Amino acid sequence: MALTNIVSAFGLAGAAGLNAYIPLLIVAILGRAEVVKLNAPFDILTSWWAIGALVILLIVEVVVDKVPGADHVNDVIQTFIRPAAGAILFAANVGLVKDASPLLALIVGLLLAFGVHATKAAARPVINATTLGIGAPVVSVVEDVTSAIASILAIYAPVLLVLFVAALAFIAYKVFNRFQRRRANANRVAREQL
Repeated sequence: MALTNIVSAFGLAGAAGLNAYIPLLIVAILGRAEVVKLNAPFDILTSWWAIGALVILLIVEVVVDKVPGADHVNDVIQTFIRPAAGAILFAANVGLVKDASPLLALIVGLLLAFGVHATKAAARPVINATTLGIGAPVVSVVEDVTSAIASILAIYAPVLLVLFVAALAFIAYKVFNRFQRRRANANRVAREQL
């Protein structure tokens, strides 16, 4: 039980690094439906006003994150929100484990969500520049879907979450290698033409 809670905590915090509001809203709705139990003070997420605020914030995030240029401004703003959401989700989940330090849980969740967010924020300008902005909405949808899948797996199937993250890491590795090879080939061709 404790191991699955920890895996769930990592999954939810990582998902918050992609989109803060998707895992928060999923946890809030499932908490409201009493599918998951949130202890105080995290049970405030299950209130109707918190769920309503999360829905509005998610709509704004989803729309703004699809617009090239605006997505970068959004990422700057989200630099504070996504890590905070990750900290809350990690601490709320690990709080179910006896003898877990709440401060340590907050720090781990914050660092994990910030790491995912920083990677996303660093990649987005490159994607926008190399695709002339066409890639922004596509990548944003992929990030949102990934955040939703990771959140659901974190809650219902932590073992599958581990496999999902491993598959994502493998795909990211392959894409990065392909990008590096193309760049090396382009540089080689440019040198040969001189």
